[in-house]
Amino acid sequence: MDVVGHWKLLLDEQRDAQRRLSKIVRDTKPARAAEAAGNLISIPTGDRMALVFFHSLEAPVQCALEIARGLKKEPNMQLRMEIHRGSVHQVRDVNDRPNVAGAGINTAQRVTDCGNPGHILLSKRVALDLAQSRRWRGHLHELGECPVKHGVPLSVVNFYSHQIGNPHVPTKIRLAQAKQARAKRLPTTCRFV
Repeated sequence: MDVVGHWKLLLDEQRDAQRRLSKIVRDTKPARAAEAAGNLISIPTGDRMALVFFHSLEAPVQCALEIARGLKKEPNMQLRMEIHRGSVHQVRDVNDRPNVAGAGINTAQRVTDCGNPGHILLSKRVALDLAQSRRWRGHLHELGECPVKHGVPLSVVNFYSHQIGNPHVPTKIRLAQAKQARAKRLPTTCRFV
């Protein structure tokens, strides 16, 4: 997850925003339960925070929903969240704290970068798994491909309901779709010599 506009805040405001977000996250039932079971690694990194859940597909979704509800009490804090399921390796950071590395965490960050404030974006992989449940199916809205690092396309799904999430197409995806539409309309010319 990513605090939008964090870099614009003064240092004490950044610290306060991180403290408030950490409290919201710690107060979620899925995070508390996963942490108690040893199935969660939390990684705060300034304006971002990664919650790596092990052994559960629904816990990250439930956690995102509870965080979104908690943010309703924080109107000045804008967050964009992502959920991806992929391989990670547990490692120790330079301070000997638990951390993760691997394609899973890298892809999750790229999914986040596709969103705007309020979005809960899912990788297509997660959405396909969640679509098997009646509980989640109605909240999944296909967005198509989002160009990420090095222009590589990533299939993204928007998760929202009437009360939670952002129903609008993210700016990055809207611009990419407009660019594709313009490219299709360009006339093709041939010259024979």
